[in-house]
Amino acid sequence: MKETKIQINDLSLFYSEKQALSDITLDIFSRRVTAFIGPSGCGKSTFLRVINRMNDLIDNVKITGDVLIDGINIYDKNLDVVNLRKRIGMVFQKSNLFPKTTYENLVFGPRINGINDRKVLDEIVERTLNQAALWDEVKDRLHEPALSLSGGQQQRLCIARALAVEPQIILMDEPASALDPISTAKIEELIDDLKTKYTIVIVTHNMQQAARVSDYTAFFYLGRLIEYDKTTKIFTNPSNKQTEDYVTGRFG
Repeated sequence: MKETKIQINDLSLFYSEKQALSDITLDIFSRRVTAFIGPSGCGKSTFLRVINRMNDLIDNVKITGDVLIDGINIYDKNLDVVNLRKRIGMVFQKSNLFPKTTYENLVFGPRINGINDRKVLDEIVERTLNQAALWDEVKDRLHEPALSLSGGQQQRLCIARALAVEPQIILMDEPASALDPISTAKIEELIDDLKTKYTIVIVTHNMQQAARVSDYTAFFYLGRLIEYDKTTKIFTNPSNKQTEDYVTGRFG
């Protein structure tokens, strides 16, 4: 039985006078992977950032409509945004590690949340590195600079760091676009493993990747949601001609 985790109703977003997203309504399901696809500049990443209120950091952004997580409107003016972001991990296109050790990168979030017991922190480090399929590769290098790891390892470390604060939702913005094919395959395997515990939303320009990793796919074009359905349907029998043209490579 699928359960709705994130409910978006009539969402529009404006940068000053320019409308970037128009009247988007969709449900994102718990413990599933949802992919956002569409050409560059179509609003995928902007929409992803709506879910953890990262657009709040940009001047002159206006949002209308509702975004509910577990039935609670995250744009309610009384909502604690810091608390919201604890529940939502974010992984960016380029790894954004701190210039610290692997260990220090992983315990940064838990420490901010008041966890200072060394034994507990050690357990968090081992757990999250295991979840990110990285423990065996870095367990003897925990106190070396994180930036000395390979690109693929750095990106998996970013995922482990997102997991360290025990989120319920993980947002990924093109998490493998800067990686080689072997590292990309590891990230995709990891996404498949993580969805048993987390709700995952991934923005990708790589349609083969969307087809491989996601359960549901949303196709965006010029700030509008054109079609949203099970991934198998989007890629084999889309309802909309525009979707069909995009997934078959006729445009985009």
